[in-house]
Amino acid sequence: MFDLGLSKLAVIGVVGLIVLGPERLPKVARVAGTLFGRAQRYLRDVKDEVSREMSLAELKDMGQSVSEQVASVQHDIQHTWREATNDVSGHAHAMVNDLNVGASTSYAHEGALNRMQPSLARRTGRAHWSVKTGRTPQWFKQHHQIRSRLSSEAARMSKHRAYAAHTKRTKPSFFE
Repeated sequence: MFDLGLSKLAVIGVVGLIVLGPERLPKVARVAGTLFGRAQRYLRDVKDEVSREMSLAELKDMGQSVSEQVASVQHDIQHTWREATNDVSGHAHAMVNDLNVGASTSYAHEGALNRMQPSLARRTGRAHWSVKTGRTPQWFKQHHQIRSRLSSEAARMSKHRAYAAHTKRTKPSFFE
């Protein structure tokens, strides 16, 4: 900041000693040091704030560019999705029209066509609760060893006691 060498500090000290005197010089030096420290802290705070503002501006620019890229990708995905759904629905309607033209007007064929057309329409509404809470498959229970038949503690104990009583053998004594 300032280029103060030892010789310049000595000259300042001698001038201060002559002008202020030995009694007031320490007090003035203390105040000057305090003011110098405050000035350094103020400059450091200003420098930190400027660097924070610069980094904040960079982050805003980066965020804006990322949001633009995300918006363009989202637009591309929506465009592709619309094209695919239009293509599929066009083929489905063409197939239904071919079936309508080529089919006879008998009652069985009309019923088949009527059952087929609602499946092409988009389903609205929620699924019934019984569909959502379906049964867990037996293979899943067996694979994950989920107990499906529970027995009481008394039943388990009687089962093990019966097995133990059946397999119990008396060992001959050493003294017999």
